[in-house]
Amino acid sequence: MSPRRGGGFRTILNLVRRGLGGKQGDGRQYVSWIHEHDFVRAVRFLIEREIEGPVVVSAPDAVPNEEFMRTLREAWGKRIAVDAPRWLLEIGAFLLRIETELVLKSRRVAPSRLLDAGFTFRYPTWSEAARDLVGRVKNKGVTPLLAIW
Repeated sequence: MSPRRGGGFRTILNLVRRGLGGKQGDGRQYVSWIHEHDFVRAVRFLIEREIEGPVVVSAPDAVPNEEFMRTLREAWGKRIAVDAPRWLLEIGAFLLRIETELVLKSRRVAPSRLLDAGFTFRYPTWSEAARDLVGRVKNKGVTPLLAIW
């Protein structure tokens, strides 16, 4: 998740800002995410330690969609929002030429190899990450990725 324009976080945040940031579908599907700072730090960690093979690079706190959206609304200061039922997502997906699976499929992954190798997350929970990302959007404090590296 990054507060940069055109990214997935900004798209989701724009829904929240417009009052459309409720749960998608039944809201029980898990959302795996990672804060941009932790992503860059994790890639660097893996390179420096020459860790080979597949490694899940995701925060350890996958959350259900309903909680994910509620936490983002709270970070933005929006209390209520309109939910997006499956039929509405189907229409939106058709218009955007994407698959509803991108929103409705549950993705609950864990960064086991990363944690076992000793990596520590700066933003291990979605609530911490959401507050930071929203704060950076509000304050226009988007750090260049090379500065993170």
